[in-house]
Amino acid sequence: MKVSYLAAIMIKNKFLGIEEQGRTLLITIAYHNKISIDSLSPNTLKHYSTTEEYVKEFLLKQFSISDVFLTRINYQFITDFEYFLRNRQPTDHQQTLNNNGVMKHIERLRKVVKLARRLEWINKNPFENYQIKYKKFDRDFLEEDELQNLEKTKFKLGRLEFTKDLFIFGCYTGLAYIDTFLLRPEDIHRGIDGNQWIITSRKKTDTPLRIPHLSKAFEIVEKYRSNPRSIFHGTLFPVISNQKLNSYLKEIADLCGISKNLTFHLARYTFATTITLSNGVPIETVSKILGHTSVKTTQIYGRILDARISSDMLNLQSKLALKNSTHWELENGLSEHQISK
Repeated sequence: MKVSYLAAIMIKNKFLGIEEQGRTLLITIAYHNKISIDSLSPNTLKHYSTTEEYVKEFLLKQFSISDVFLTRINYQFITDFEYFLRNRQPTDHQQTLNNNGVMKHIERLRKVVKLARRLEWINKNPFENYQIKYKKFDRDFLEEDELQNLEKTKFKLGRLEFTKDLFIFGCYTGLAYIDTFLLRPEDIHRGIDGNQWIITSRKKTDTPLRIPHLSKAFEIVEKYRSNPRSIFHGTLFPVISNQKLNSYLKEIADLCGISKNLTFHLARYTFATTITLSNGVPIETVSKILGHTSVKTTQIYGRILDARISSDMLNLQSKLALKNSTHWELENGLSEHQISK
């Protein structure tokens, strides 16, 4: 069996009676997760647990060890971990990690190691010369005709009709899954304009949310607020898991002929593009409604549609044509008074 360089050093030290001291990587991850319970959402902590499982798998496969001292983590360790993640073949239903998925796990590992550095458990940050590189990609969303088709479709199965309603609610509010199902009747207030507003905060970032209720979203709230399951949980909607919700959305996509990967989060992208930005809502307003702390984040979500670009360019074409026409008439002896007539 091939023994790695790191494992060989550890075996040599043990043979020579050299006692290695200090904290280990897994101890540091456990400490990070412990002190982050109140500052990170359960979903984010779950992602850290997944990263931890990948670290354990990597250590066992690469070095035949169950843990490693922080002092043994260097640039090569990081690049080897990246290579492992990129080439890991899942044994279950999951897909292989794409570039951004790999970078997310590397970023979590970096945050843990930076914590160790701040705690003075290590003397140097091994990530100092390592660059995390995300690839930009266009986020999918439903275009106007696709959304209208979905809205008009009626499903005989109650679970699919309920799922469709929830998705449409997301398209007209921009709320994420967790924020939708945490909504309570007391989160509905009369806004400055006299209409119904959702006033709450994002679970992920604790950022305040103030969302004017568009009529289609309000109709869906009224439809489910008196549902026995909603009343039992004290929420606006009956509670359903994100996994089950997305599973039903895949059924809906097949039935409606939608080729896109329909997930509840895609409703948020649809709100940012089809509902708001493409209808001329300023990106600063959209950013505020989505609960983003930076407009740069909103720019990733929002993509101006071809229809909006076409409309803007047609308006420009009309203005240019008018200017050219006026210029020609002036050159050919017509007065401004005659032109105005």
